[in-house]
Amino acid sequence: MNQLEQLKQYTTVVADTGDFQSIKAYTPQDATTNPSLILKAVQKPEYRPLLEKAIADAPHASIDEIVDNLLIGFGVEILKFVPGRVSTEIDAALSFDTEATVAKGRELIALYEKAGVSRERVLIKIASTWEGIRAAEVLEKEGIHCNLTLLFSLCQAIACADAGVQLISPFVGRIYDWYKKSTGTDYQGADDPGVQSVKRIYQYYRTFGYKTEVMGASFRNTSQIQELAGCDLLTISPDLLQKLADSDAPLERKLVAEAQAGLEKITMDEKTFRFMLNEDAMGTEKLAEGIRAFVADSIKLKQMIATMR
Repeated sequence: MNQLEQLKQYTTVVADTGDFQSIKAYTPQDATTNPSLILKAVQKPEYRPLLEKAIADAPHASIDEIVDNLLIGFGVEILKFVPGRVSTEIDAALSFDTEATVAKGRELIALYEKAGVSRERVLIKIASTWEGIRAAEVLEKEGIHCNLTLLFSLCQAIACADAGVQLISPFVGRIYDWYKKSTGTDYQGADDPGVQSVKRIYQYYRTFGYKTEVMGASFRNTSQIQELAGCDLLTISPDLLQKLADSDAPLERKLVAEAQAGLEKITMDEKTFRFMLNEDAMGTEKLAEGIRAFVADSIKLKQMIATMR
């Protein structure tokens, strides 16, 4: 078996792309999208018709409504190629507005259900701010499952699990980027700070019996993926999926679902969350940077729609 096939023995493989052809080629269980991936996809000729349809089908709609229709259009198409779930992201501009995030989550699920897709096949992606986590807690109680993204710190992971969130996406590569830039060290294998962060979260969840799924995300190389074999899920870009498929080297399970002695349970409230995140320079900076980047790409997408109407 190649490394991708070996990985699928231990971990649910998720495609991190809006490109249907890539999804079809690697037969993942689930797929994830975000504003940057959707913006990249609609600039390709083969996906332009989805954007044109979203605009044509709602001539009197606001640009925000057209964006929602476009996101659902991509999600519906992606679900034709995966047997599991698709993650659809809420506008990152709402990252600090609990009520607006809840309302948008309900709207997106309603659009999916109108298109004939059950809510069990959709994860609503929300930034792992305190306000985003509180919104996810409300949505989960309504049977709207969430994927908490832009997650860099243990405090975010604990707050998500306490809120009963379905799934979290700790960003391995962006953590690695920060430490590489900060220290000048090109971390390898198990020494990678991004890998270590996901292992710490995974062990914490298993030790204290949390059911929230851990999905490593934002990979820079196959070594990071190999070190996290055994994680609940890993969402991987098409280029790295191809590199795994091209290698026949042995791939062993590194993460095992078992409790770890000596771990102390942390009681997470808003004050503790904000203080712990503040003390984590990497987590604070990467969360803010990630929100800014997703907002910028959302604005570009809206500007593209405005010029086409």
